Amino acid sequence: MRPVVVDASALAALVFGEPGAERVASRLEGAELFGPSLLAFELASVAWKKLQRHPKRATAILRALATVLEPRWGIEWMRVDHADAVMLAVKTGLTPYDASYLWLAAWLGADLVTLDERLATAGRDV
Repeated sequence: MRPVVVDASALAALVFGEPGAERVASRLEGAELFGPSLLAFELASVAWKKLQRHPKRATAILRALATVLEPRWGIEWMRVDHADAVMLAVKTGLTPYDASYLWLAAWLGADLVTLDERLATAGRDV
């Protein structure tokens, strides 16, 4: 299996049925998934924003969040070197949050799957 680091934009599209989900699914097929530990918090933040906009869908939103955090999804949660991520953020102009995905992908020699164009561009430039 090929290693893939997946970011919150890509995983949220897949889990919450947002635009780009099909593209993400095809890129993740047959991959070994990795994410920085902050990914779980970012997904929780996406769920929170969705709850604010669609309170009547609370059960479905929270179920989707719980499902993606289950071990059966096979995401290996990784620690990131925060100092390196900050330096990468300075170099690329990304936030330290986004730079942590880029750092992890580089450290693992993995592809980065994201729907964030700024992050994708930085990933190609680094």
